[in-house]
Amino acid sequence: MKRIGLLSIVIILVGIIFIGRLFYLQILSNSYQLHPLNNSAVKVTYDYPERGYIYDRNGLLLVANQLSYDIMIIPREVKPLDTLEFCTLLKITKEDFLKKFKRAKRYSSRIPSTFVPQLSKSDYAYLQEKMHKFKGFYIQKRSLREYPVKSAPNVLGYISEVNEAIINKNPYYQLGELIGTAGVEKTYEKTLRGTKGVKYIQRDRFNKEIGPYKNGIYDTLPIPGNDVTLTIDGILQQYGESLMAHKRGGIVAIEPSSGEILALVSTPTYDPNLMVGRDRSKNFTKMYLDSVSKPLLDRGLQGEYPPGSPFKVITALVALQENVINSSTAIKCFGGYKYGSGKGAFMECHCGTHGSPVLLDKAIYRSCNSYFANAYRKSIEKYPSSSEGMNIWSNHVKSFGLGNYLNNDLSVGQKGLVPTGNFYDRWYPNSRWTATYNISNAIGQGEILTTPIQLANMTAAVANRGFYYTPHIVKNIAGVELDPKFKTKKQTSIDEKYFEPVIEGLFNVFENPNGTATWSRVKGIEICGKTGTAENPHGQDHSIFIAFAPKENPKIALAVFVENGYWGSRWAGPIATLMIEKYLNGGTTRPREEKRMLEGSLEEEYAKQLIETLEVEK
Repeated sequence: MKRIGLLSIVIILVGIIFIGRLFYLQILSNSYQLHPLNNSAVKVTYDYPERGYIYDRNGLLLVANQLSYDIMIIPREVKPLDTLEFCTLLKITKEDFLKKFKRAKRYSSRIPSTFVPQLSKSDYAYLQEKMHKFKGFYIQKRSLREYPVKSAPNVLGYISEVNEAIINKNPYYQLGELIGTAGVEKTYEKTLRGTKGVKYIQRDRFNKEIGPYKNGIYDTLPIPGNDVTLTIDGILQQYGESLMAHKRGGIVAIEPSSGEILALVSTPTYDPNLMVGRDRSKNFTKMYLDSVSKPLLDRGLQGEYPPGSPFKVITALVALQENVINSSTAIKCFGGYKYGSGKGAFMECHCGTHGSPVLLDKAIYRSCNSYFANAYRKSIEKYPSSSEGMNIWSNHVKSFGLGNYLNNDLSVGQKGLVPTGNFYDRWYPNSRWTATYNISNAIGQGEILTTPIQLANMTAAVANRGFYYTPHIVKNIAGVELDPKFKTKKQTSIDEKYFEPVIEGLFNVFENPNGTATWSRVKGIEICGKTGTAENPHGQDHSIFIAFAPKENPKIALAVFVENGYWGSRWAGPIATLMIEKYLNGGTTRPREEKRMLEGSLEEEYAKQLIETLEVEK
């Protein structure tokens, strides 16, 4: 009996221990509970937030949202269906159906993914009544972008579906979701997208939804994206695009006192609404394959061109800083600058001074090649070796933001090129070269390459008498502090005192009767600027113009670049001064000039250039 009693006690104690342990595991402990994402009896759905709106600096709405409907799929729940009927309803082929199904299954058999995105409202209204016939598929609402102002696609960018590479890199995204792919949408993706909400729905053994999993303790609400205010002036941006119609090139306008980008024009352009909806991929492919017009290329940020005569401003400032010239230094120009005994050692000049003394002021407003070739050569040859002189010259140039990425908040850009002594040492062994080997750098030709935004930033630095702020596109984000680097002053290597004589010359480009832009004076506005013509070995020369205004306390600095536009005064100059007048006064007073720019076209020149290129390729 004693043995039986002891055994009974042991059995009871073991039973109590097991029951206690089971109670702990099932009731008190969470360690063995399945996470909703790993539980096959739980359906996961996402609640997408509204993406942040985008406004211009004056509150003009540039990007809004519109309701969209996606067909979603959970592959493991798909039952046999009438494929032909389903494909007809979705307006896809059977081959497309199989391809999309395999893609979704490869991604995950139990996690929802987009099967067909962006249904129209009419398609949605028709489909929602029939979706009960197709198990494993359902309709999910989300918002797409809408562009009330058909402008600035290069600035705004667009959103598109994530690919598997993005998903592998960033687990936040699921197959079929949208992400900023270009422009502001890309740079400020995390700010604009918000945070999606998640709902976990419990299902019974018959796969019927029976309510929120765990009473919704894992559910989260969506957090809307932040609204973003850009530095862009929407009216000025649209005006610049209209002036550049039927031309290729870029306009970049900056507020010198802040580095805020007022306009960022690139043409040819396109309606940003083309990058929305089910035709987005087709429209993108068409523009991507257009290797002639290149509408997807942001010429203001990515176009690398010789700066031409506007670069003479830098040549003068470096020479002044190095004390190899002063405002009273004079040379005589006899139609060019001869820098050697060889037949080709002659730089032509069209300043028309005919041997009369040329001082710095006149050299700028008459754009004398001889003067700046002389100043450049003195700057380099001041030092014991050409390589050393070139490196010092290069550092001065780079202090204006040339030859480097500007470290801005734009999604694309190019570095350009400012050569150094080391650059030429690789070209000419044993450093057997002098300033005459690259004398064309003096006038913005040679090896120098710049982008329009770099030229605009350089102009802002001159307008500020020696400093600039990093150009940026976002002015304000609700509830978010902007990067402090955009408020940090960047000083050039040129002393402030050397800017005044150069700025006086730029002012006389307009005000002196013999200035190269006297025809573009605007009554009541003191404009400082420089015309430019950049030689182009592949066709007609490019038309360039830089300017800022007013002369004192400048409000706008800009660079205009027109591909194959002949010379600076033909296209770029009038466009630049019309932009300045429009921004400062709200309108223009030169209707004939404005009409000529608005209606003017270079399409014939581009067609001619294309034909010549094709003939060469043959």
